[in-house]
Amino acid sequence: MKTRVIVIAGLVILLGAAVFGYALVRMRGADPAADEDAAPAPSVVSVQVGALERMTLHRYVTGYGEVAPAPATPGRAAAAATIAAPVNGVVTKVLAAEGQQVVRGQLMMELDSDTTTEAFAGREAARQQELYAEHNTSLKALQSAKAQLALLRVVAPVSGAVVQVNVRPGAAVSTSTVLAEVTDLRRLVVQTDIPETQSAELRVGQSVQLLGASPITTRLAYISPTVDASDGAVRAWASLPANSGLRPGQYVDLRIGTATHANALAAPSQSVVTDVDGHSVLSLVRGDEAIRTPVQTGLREGGWVEVAGPGLAAGAPVVTVGAYGLPARTRIHVVKASEDPAGTEDDQPSGTP
Repeated sequence: MKTRVIVIAGLVILLGAAVFGYALVRMRGADPAADEDAAPAPSVVSVQVGALERMTLHRYVTGYGEVAPAPATPGRAAAAATIAAPVNGVVTKVLAAEGQQVVRGQLMMELDSDTTTEAFAGREAARQQELYAEHNTSLKALQSAKAQLALLRVVAPVSGAVVQVNVRPGAAVSTSTVLAEVTDLRRLVVQTDIPETQSAELRVGQSVQLLGASPITTRLAYISPTVDASDGAVRAWASLPANSGLRPGQYVDLRIGTATHANALAAPSQSVVTDVDGHSVLSLVRGDEAIRTPVQTGLREGGWVEVAGPGLAAGAPVVTVGAYGLPARTRIHVVKASEDPAGTEDDQPSGTP
């Protein structure tokens, strides 16, 4: 009886071991297949694409400018003049009106001084001229008479438009009185103050574009060698064409071209992103894949950025919308701008670049 119990117990143990072994074998054999069935399919990211292009790109320094008369330059007087009374006295005649065009040397006003009148000075100058022609007076006397008359006759120092007349006949004046102002409206400049941090890029001759309804292009003519301590800016100006249609005192938006790269390889600005290491990259499209490519960037203008890097060529397609966060290599589905490039949850990148 005892022997029989032992045999039965042994059979039970053997049967349990067999069942356990079978289960273990099934588990080991079935897991790979189950894992394989459960593995997610490679993600497909919906994106929009653009293409690299060859174009001319510029860099600009932008600012505000004020239209003003041209300043004096070597060999040429300023385009505007403020006329002060040459002597203390009284205005007897005003021969010019605001808006009138005058030429240099044209008589604008007559004065009587505290010691003589314009009429008497005129007769004395004429008399000295006759005497000098007869060799009956000295050159010094003639010059003195003419100088006395010149003090009582106010003439236009430059050709241009009379923009202001400040006195009328009968007005008492002194040498500090401003009688009138004349400006040559054909000789105007646009002045601008550029921050010191940007002024190092400026060069005489650079293109200056005045922006507005009627854009004007000119050239930078002057750059101050000093920085204004009050605002840390550098004064620069450019001459305007004679028919600019602008007037002194107007303010305009402008930009100065400081660099031009012709035939530059450029990418849509959306396609160039910064990776986690702080490097500029874009994703080249190869078939149904996007391949992250490092690039060096240059000038930026109008939604384009200059790029250089391995495998880049004009016409090469690149990811634009959806470029940020793409893995180094991923499958993509290209959609049109009117479609939703975000895709579904399964379409999102599985990791960061």
